[in-house]
Amino acid sequence: MKRYIINFLKFLVFLGIGVGILYLVYRQQNAAFQEDCALKGISAEQCSLFQKVVTDFQGANYWWILMVLLAFTISNASRALRWRMLIRPLGYKPRLANAFFATVLGYFANLALPRLGEIVRGATLSQYEKIPVEKVMGTIVADRVFDVISILLVTALAFLLAFDNIWQFVQENVSLAGRLQHAGSLILGMGVFALAVIALAWLFRRRIASSKLYHRVADIAMGFWEGIKTVRQLDRPGLFLFHSLNIWLMYYLMTYLCFFAFEPTSGLSPLAGLVVFVFGGWGIVIPSPGGMGTYHFLAQTALAIYGVSGDDGFSWANISFFSIQLGCNVFIGILALLLLPPINRHYQPVLAVQEAD
Repeated sequence: MKRYIINFLKFLVFLGIGVGILYLVYRQQNAAFQEDCALKGISAEQCSLFQKVVTDFQGANYWWILMVLLAFTISNASRALRWRMLIRPLGYKPRLANAFFATVLGYFANLALPRLGEIVRGATLSQYEKIPVEKVMGTIVADRVFDVISILLVTALAFLLAFDNIWQFVQENVSLAGRLQHAGSLILGMGVFALAVIALAWLFRRRIASSKLYHRVADIAMGFWEGIKTVRQLDRPGLFLFHSLNIWLMYYLMTYLCFFAFEPTSGLSPLAGLVVFVFGGWGIVIPSPGGMGTYHFLAQTALAIYGVSGDDGFSWANISFFSIQLGCNVFIGILALLLLPPINRHYQPVLAVQEAD
């Protein structure tokens, strides 16, 4: 009961952070929207940003939204196939359906609590495929390592191709010196804290090494390491690379195709799509339910680089965010919850070594 209460409190904290950031973005943009209405002689009663977002959402081209959902589904299929390739060297061959539904169920869980999805994803596959959970989690760690490398490479590509536009926007809108000063103080404080933790761990290393908790953590770490080592044992590295590229190509297309669903963004270039994708991607990485608030702020900021007004940028961010969260994560997540038990009712997991025999 205590664990459920703690998880619920964590959910409330992260949800509060996400809603709070979203509200701040809305309030800031609403003030600018009201000023623009005043300049045009439109009364405040007839000038509602919330109503504009609702109207824009209703007027979106849902054919393109459907294409976004298709790209999301294809990306998860590639992620499931890539995940199976990481698991196979451990001696197991999970069903594609189980790997796919466990993946989308993880995204669904992330809406409740950031990073909870990785645990749910691993536990779900472990349950249906009878694989030790620590080994499954090791493959998820390896999977996420490739994601980190990928987002860093895509970010570098975006800044390389669009550096002039981004730098001009920064110079016009950000007080860079003040931001760098605050960032430097934060990094210094984090460094001092990390050194203090390392020093304490070294002083009490013998007591820590003799504890039950240490041995339990060591066993789990070894399971993780077994999962991570599977990267060196891939039988088809070229196919693994293909799925890795396809995952991020589909992620990019989810942003670019969504441009065509909303008139003010329909004329933006593929490069603008890359920049908005990168900014929005980092918004989702920041812990909040599904990137709520942080995604809106960063995606709207990236759209401003390419001349999209703040109110239109806010509308597009909501169209993109809620289409993906409701149409993909919630709908397919619920579908996974419903389908996983019946399709595994009489299923017996197959060992890869058995199949080879």
